[in-house]
Amino acid sequence: MLAPIVSIQQVSKRFSSQKKQETVLEQISFDVHKGEIIVILGKSGCGKSTLLNLVGGFEQASSGSILLDGEEIKKPSKRCIMLMQNYALLPWRSVEKNVALALEGEKLTKDEMTERVVHYLGMVGLLDKRKALPHELSGGMQQRVAIARALAIQPEVILMDEPFAALDTFTRYYLQDELISIQQREQMTIMLVTHDIDEAIYLADRIFIMGANPGRIYKEISIKGAKPRNRADADFQHYRELIFNEFQFTSNKQQIEYNI
Repeated sequence: MLAPIVSIQQVSKRFSSQKKQETVLEQISFDVHKGEIIVILGKSGCGKSTLLNLVGGFEQASSGSILLDGEEIKKPSKRCIMLMQNYALLPWRSVEKNVALALEGEKLTKDEMTERVVHYLGMVGLLDKRKALPHELSGGMQQRVAIARALAIQPEVILMDEPFAALDTFTRYYLQDELISIQQREQMTIMLVTHDIDEAIYLADRIFIMGANPGRIYKEISIKGAKPRNRADADFQHYRELIFNEFQFTSNKQQIEYNI
């Protein structure tokens, strides 16, 4: 097997205040391989977003290490891009200029930049909206612009922090399908955090279940079967029951309540 593109090795994260030290993550270890969609699944407050911030270089681990293609991650870079649920679009810039923003500073000619922007807006189905301003778009369209902007950088890894949580169910399902289609064409590597069991099963190649206090990986589950998946079939329901039971197990073990 090829070397992992991301390797998380015995990572712990502690935050200190005047009165005490809180351990948010403890002894997290797993690898991510090129072209995988890895989902970190857990309730709010278990440290999912903190883990993603560590992989993105926005925070540093208290102990352990995180490697990107064999090199330790010490700061944010365009090799590993974070995509958040608030889209972070500049309201005064058009769709195409919001995507082009990610390419500023790159060694590209004006024509090369335009070609790349057009390519990725076409990929997310928004080429006809290239001149529109963000407020003229639906929430789903704004998220597609954010995806196009992330893709335009051509990163090695895309990190997603509950990217579809603010959207209605039908838009969320549509974008999940779009994400799978794009990921398969581009062979992207994605790490996504969510507290939605169905979303995790639908998107993931592997799911890592996290418990809290402190955040730990309790279970790794490989999801078999071709994508896109059928949410109504027996295999999907099998994984759903398996994961739900695992949450009950971790809940009882820690004597905490999981509202899922």
